[in-house]
Amino acid sequence: MASTQGTLRRGKGFVRGFALGLGMLILVLGGSLAFQAGSKHEGRTTAPSAVTTTSAASLSKEFEEIARQVQPAVVNISTEQIIHNTAGQMPEGLDQFFGGNSPFGSFFRNEPRDFKQRSLGSGFIVNSDGYILTNNHVVENASKIGVKLNDGREMEAKVVGSDPQTDLAVLRIPASNLPTLSMADSGKVQVGDWVLAFGSPFGLSQTMTAGIISAKGRTIGAGPYDDFLQTDAAINPGNSGGPLVDLDGNVVGINTMIASQNGGFQGIGFAIPASMAENVYGQLVKDGKVTRGWLGVRIQGLTPELAKGFNVKPDQGVLVAAVDSDSPAGRAGLQSGDIVLSFDGKEVHSPQDLSLAVAAAKVASTAQVAVLRNGERLSLDVKVGERPAEVGEQARTTVPEEQGKLGIRVEDLTPQVAREMRLASGKGVLVTEVTPGSPAEEGGVRPGDVVQEINRIPVNKASELVAAVHDLKSGANVLLKVERQGQPLFLAFELS
Repeated sequence: MASTQGTLRRGKGFVRGFALGLGMLILVLGGSLAFQAGSKHEGRTTAPSAVTTTSAASLSKEFEEIARQVQPAVVNISTEQIIHNTAGQMPEGLDQFFGGNSPFGSFFRNEPRDFKQRSLGSGFIVNSDGYILTNNHVVENASKIGVKLNDGREMEAKVVGSDPQTDLAVLRIPASNLPTLSMADSGKVQVGDWVLAFGSPFGLSQTMTAGIISAKGRTIGAGPYDDFLQTDAAINPGNSGGPLVDLDGNVVGINTMIASQNGGFQGIGFAIPASMAENVYGQLVKDGKVTRGWLGVRIQGLTPELAKGFNVKPDQGVLVAAVDSDSPAGRAGLQSGDIVLSFDGKEVHSPQDLSLAVAAAKVASTAQVAVLRNGERLSLDVKVGERPAEVGEQARTTVPEEQGKLGIRVEDLTPQVAREMRLASGKGVLVTEVTPGSPAEEGGVRPGDVVQEINRIPVNKASELVAAVHDLKSGANVLLKVERQGQPLFLAFELS
């Protein structure tokens, strides 16, 4: 053990020494180059550190000015929520044993049944008449919402509207002539741009941290409309709802969450893009709710296997798994198996691209949808609908499949079985067994799947599937359309 530790210490010493030597070399070279550059200007020389010091001082002044501009419009939000506690109620049937003067009965009677839970967050003023934008999770289920302004005033806020799907909410306080912040076009933000995060981390109001945009378009599973900006500007509990601003002091994002293993900041924070927030804010103020576009399709991404099966590139579009017949897409003629290439002029490379584009489309407007169907490019006009509130889109014969081909066992699907499984279509053949290590198992086929198509050929009987597979050779591509727990799905794999 001692030998290993010595090796580690020596390794660290070497690294430190190497880094120090490299740093000195860079300084020497930098000084030499600066001297040479300075000597060309009327014989004068400039100290190399002067440029660095001037740049740092300039950036520091820039940050100071942004803080003066932004902080007056940033607010601290505190909430109260009544938690109903059932622990204070004596379990049914025990009152006859622990009633009266029993110390156990006294314990249950004295235990508080309800209690208040308090939390802190941030927000910022968007309109001088008291409208504030924040995260929905900051104020959700709150019985009381308090807002503290930068000038020290405190007042109670009311919820104008909220949108859990984007985690945004609008509050209003009884005040006017308030300082405000402007929204930037977050679509123009680039990776590497400087940004500053404002808020009340751990209740420490009017805190500012600096960093850059680390990534754009992050999908992290937070909701159906994930499109986060990622930043390394420090964000901690209490920052939620605060603004992320650019060097002009305009809001590019709303600080929302962090990726952390210990609950504190670890270099990865996420903000809702300002352009999305501005759209949601406008609708909440005007209507008290958010209306989104709807097509009525279920889609999936093109994996390399699916792309090969459809003879397209993996990022060329998204695959339509199913179309609701009584929907805008159904009425416009979209079909299962279509590949959506663009929506209303915007290229589509992932399911997220299409979901965001459709959601942002104006209800009742007509959008042009470009699709690829059996290798042919088509253009369909779709009248965008409004997304429903509940949506975010004979004897049984057993036939064993050949083990050298798909590696599955299937049986005919009777109406009774279709009803029991609550299948949407009632068509296809039921997979009862999948051989471990078989091509079908590798391709994602599971027992309980209902195979409806193979290589775009409809299948309604087990014998039809066997016949379709019979002539396939080793190395052939197989494209299955299956229904799984009521949801359509395409699977693609290669025969071994």
